[in-house]
Amino acid sequence: MSRNQALFERAQQTIPGGVNSPVRAFRSVGGTPRFIERAQGPFFWDADGKRYIDYIGSWGPMIVGHVHPEVLDALQRVLANGFSFGAPTEAEIEIAEEICKLVPSMEQVRMVSSGTEATMSALRLARGFTNRSRIIKFEGCYHGHADSLLVKAGSGLLTFGNSTSAGVPADIAKHTTVLEYNNVEQLNEAFAALGNEIASIIVEPVAGNMNLVRATPEFINVLRARCDEYGSVLIFDEVMCGFRVALGGAHQVYGIKPDLTCLGKVIGGGMPAAAFGGRRDIMAHLAPLGGVYQAGTLSGNPIAVAAGLKTLQLIQRPGFYDDLAHQTHKLVEGLKVAAQDAKVPFSADFIGGIFGLYFMENVPESFAQIQQGDTKRFNAFFHAMLDAGVYFAPSAFEAGFVSNAHDDDVIDATLEAARGAFASLTI
Repeated sequence: MSRNQALFERAQQTIPGGVNSPVRAFRSVGGTPRFIERAQGPFFWDADGKRYIDYIGSWGPMIVGHVHPEVLDALQRVLANGFSFGAPTEAEIEIAEEICKLVPSMEQVRMVSSGTEATMSALRLARGFTNRSRIIKFEGCYHGHADSLLVKAGSGLLTFGNSTSAGVPADIAKHTTVLEYNNVEQLNEAFAALGNEIASIIVEPVAGNMNLVRATPEFINVLRARCDEYGSVLIFDEVMCGFRVALGGAHQVYGIKPDLTCLGKVIGGGMPAAAFGGRRDIMAHLAPLGGVYQAGTLSGNPIAVAAGLKTLQLIQRPGFYDDLAHQTHKLVEGLKVAAQDAKVPFSADFIGGIFGLYFMENVPESFAQIQQGDTKRFNAFFHAMLDAGVYFAPSAFEAGFVSNAHDDDVIDATLEAARGAFASLTI
């Protein structure tokens, strides 16, 4: 028995499903999860000592690669001073200033410890600001596991084929209206019928939790226009795509300013950190200034802030995003050629350092189109690549991530493995 298998069997005795986040369980692809022992640059090693080229990057945060020496140095310098204080630190101001500088629509920001906290808090703030209850979200978008958001969600829920979660009361779910992603006509109809009830729209402007799906420019522009028309709060959930698609995030890509933005992943540099923020007049409704309560014992944790702040500094170096996009483009184009040579129906897309792989002819634009992909072929491809030492997301419904540590040799090795994997697909 491999050590990975032994650890998985042991884990299932004390941890539900043997994992602390559902997609890690390999349920949708089959097989045994890999238990990771260490990482460096673009690689990590499992409990059996096997090395993998890592294309999940802790689901996005490791944009500069694992254990970057400058991030490690930043962590080591703060560790000796204490792990957590429950009181303010200067570093919290510094990272808030950095975020507001990079994302100009965020005039003020509140640090939290997870993406779920960020989206949950932003929605509470939007409801408190507007004195309305209804929110709109979109099929396949995942905004964390707060009750009102687990309605036709993406990510692990999509992986397991559930449209919602048990344990969410109908009285809570009824305040959430779910629309089709990129469906402008349906969006306009919803506002015509419900506009004066809508507190907020929350959207992944570049979705990564039903695989990579881009919002169309028309869709984003109509979102902004309808929110302006009806006084609703537009929330960009950039927990995943923030600082991944561009230095200014989706704001920069689309040229649209939301009212509130949720960030995570990259701003923690691999440590548990997230944030939400936006217009000063909306943020003024947060406690201790206003009546919308939000708090967190570990918010602005000095260790997480140190890792995040150094990561935000590193990604501002000249040429960082050009290099990141170049390597991601090389990966995606190489995979498409390998699939074409093997006559496997396949398409792929990328933006910045995030990419999507689809076992279908065309790049999808919606949740419904994503569901038409060939998951059996994906699963076979995933395991062939895993055997070859390349770790893609263990689900056909998740995006992948490249870091600036993925150099030409790493991409070339990936494409060599992919040629063999595509050739092996006989199902």
